[in-house]
Amino acid sequence: MSNLQDKVVLITGASSGFGEEAALLFAKEGCKVILAARRIDRLQNLAAKIQNAGGEAIAIPVDVMNLADINNMVETAIDLYDHIDILFNNAGIGRVDWFENISLERDIETLIHVNLISLMQVTRVALPHMLKRGKGHIINMASVAGLIATPLITSYTASKFGVRAFTDSLRREVRPLGIKVSGIYPGPAATEFGQHIGRNKTYSSFRKYFNKRLSSEYVAQRVLDVAKRPRRSLIIPWWYRIVAAIDMLLPVLVDWISYIFTKKNHKLD
Repeated sequence: MSNLQDKVVLITGASSGFGEEAALLFAKEGCKVILAARRIDRLQNLAAKIQNAGGEAIAIPVDVMNLADINNMVETAIDLYDHIDILFNNAGIGRVDWFENISLERDIETLIHVNLISLMQVTRVALPHMLKRGKGHIINMASVAGLIATPLITSYTASKFGVRAFTDSLRREVRPLGIKVSGIYPGPAATEFGQHIGRNKTYSSFRKYFNKRLSSEYVAQRVLDVAKRPRRSLIIPWWYRIVAAIDMLLPVLVDWISYIFTKKNHKLD
């Protein structure tokens, strides 16, 4: 029997990508899965798929930018199951472009809110219920962009560095109280997320170097691994650990590479 059997798992951003695939895997492990996202039709279809396979899942429409929705989501989970064992903070959006071209409202305010502020708000609402029981596991979906700052994704990088800092700080705060906190740092992945980050010729040409991008199924399986065997962080693929170490130990080298890249590709409109 899986050590996740009968665990209550709350997943934000569950309508596609990592969240959807993780929901299917958690359900196969015997978990009771709470699916949260804005697209209720997709959530209901996913819940039906899980239920038809013999699993247990419910769908809750949630806009993570709306605190009332967040409160309702957590209250519904507690009303149904009395507790939350695992919170998978997965909701997120991205944007690619030169910083001077991005929108203040959409590409800065909304992105930072969804990726960082909403993640913190969901955690803040769910955490007291875990503390009351003295156990629980919070898994935050970050990105290698939270480890390595690069051109063209400035707002996204800022949000994910924030997620990383919040994850590490919270882990040190609540680990003595029985709550585990983990950060997931995947590299470029072939998901629906990548189809909605904006169009940029430089970025599109750069992406050719990532033809072997991670699949959402693979990342979801690694999330499941972290749920089974909690750890502070997981960077995937493994070689990004080397890149992150170079960025930390030799920032001048990374600055030089970024300088060459921007000098070659940046063109003011």
